[in-house]
Amino acid sequence: MADRGNRRDEFLKQQQAYKINAFNLICKMLEWCRTRETKLLMDEMLHSIFFLAKICVVPFSPEEIIPDKEMLQKLLASYPEPVKHLSKLPRRTPFSCVLDMVILMGNRENEAAVKTSLQEIARSLDAMFPVSTTICISQNTKNSMRHYGVSMSTTDQNQRAIMITASCCGPWDDYVSGAVMTFLSNKKKKKDTPEFNGAIKLPAYVRCQAFDLRTGSIKPACRSCGEMFGLPTNETHGWHHGNCAEAESLSNLLKHDKEVKGDVRIPSPKGTEEIRKRVQTDVCQKLKEILANNPYRMTWRGDFYTASAM
Repeated sequence: MADRGNRRDEFLKQQQAYKINAFNLICKMLEWCRTRETKLLMDEMLHSIFFLAKICVVPFSPEEIIPDKEMLQKLLASYPEPVKHLSKLPRRTPFSCVLDMVILMGNRENEAAVKTSLQEIARSLDAMFPVSTTICISQNTKNSMRHYGVSMSTTDQNQRAIMITASCCGPWDDYVSGAVMTFLSNKKKKKDTPEFNGAIKLPAYVRCQAFDLRTGSIKPACRSCGEMFGLPTNETHGWHHGNCAEAESLSNLLKHDKEVKGDVRIPSPKGTEEIRKRVQTDVCQKLKEILANNPYRMTWRGDFYTASAM
């Protein structure tokens, strides 16, 4: 009983940090909301924040994040859709929306400025969910176009598993999702699910480099990213496959650069499209089962939230 009480106390402590961080992110994003594009990012971030609050071990409501009733009323009047569609999954975590806002308000190719702006936001908040710890920049060094991503920013294990699996079922590029699903499916695969290897090897001209958002120092690829993407690393520690900023960053690169996508190697002949689709179906079904069980009791029909602006 004491252990259960200690765990609940820890959950409540994390929840309080989440509320404070989420509120401050909302206030910061509101400062930038002037155009339709910025309002779309705000709408998307609100849905992601409210959804993740709903699936916390100890769930909490928008009213608990924004205790000022007048502020909440005005916010929901401007952005009414996020609270209406919490049975739909977000396409990404809140801090990923913040990253895109920073890029939108600045210059995509000014890497130093993007990192500095995001670092200032991260350092002003508690080092807790929903604040990412890492940013990654991927680029085709032939044309220097930069593509960014941040780590999952989830401290709760169930939230992390849900968001990584959801990303594989929808938003991520198929090569990235295939690489991540290799480890999701082989770890918990059904008896009739074929062995699958969608790990990829990036061409030598691709740069994929991660940085710590608190210190600014370079972060070498972890063992998991080495396994999935063929990134050179001497690290023996690996985060949950798909948790790192490399996944989102590389997904953005592969979605927008046909040359890189065409030059990616899939070492295993078992990474066929037919098997990949079957594995993805099984992974998405597992996600539905997780959401349907306690404590969530959500019926997910495979749809993701699409932001709108009034």
